[in-house]
Amino acid sequence: MTADELLEEMRAAGALLEGHYILSSGQHSAGYLQCARFLMDAQRAARACAALADKVSVAVEGTIDLVFTPAMGGVVVGHEMGRQLKTSAIFFERVAGSFVLRRGFEISAGARCLMVEDVVTTGLSSRECIAAAREHGADVVAGCCLINRSGGRAEIGVPLVALAVIDIPVFAAGQVPAELQAIPAHKPGSRSLK
Repeated sequence: MTADELLEEMRAAGALLEGHYILSSGQHSAGYLQCARFLMDAQRAARACAALADKVSVAVEGTIDLVFTPAMGGVVVGHEMGRQLKTSAIFFERVAGSFVLRRGFEISAGARCLMVEDVVTTGLSSRECIAAAREHGADVVAGCCLINRSGGRAEIGVPLVALAVIDIPVFAAGQVPAELQAIPAHKPGSRSLK
């Protein structure tokens, strides 16, 4: 699956939306990616993650011992990436605003880990999840996502591999353009605003 094919399938699935959205970071955007709509088709998710796993295998030298992801959005992609890379996949959950491991999940000290997301916008959740994994002894060698919607500008502290890179601008609450302010805002994200 190429980047263009991914975006075409996202649109067809109703996963690439246009309007006025308040993202989980609190920033505003004229576009939103609801990857759950795309990932609900398991065969489509497998094709996309197979292509992403191929890109990761080229970009990351050595083995990957463990895949981890921030819940909720990354869980399906993380699970499928673990399957594609033939390794285990775990997820971190937010508790009182911080990422924690629950459900008996553990990371072996020094394990070479890949952080997986569905979409990266600012990189904040990715950075927070990577920091939590490192506190548990992970050697985080890279991150990956289906879509990097920052136009490639998001920094997560490790190399970031994306199946598609697009540029959907985001705006701070006080800097929303007039044409976007004229549209009612929606808060579709899974993380509550602070």
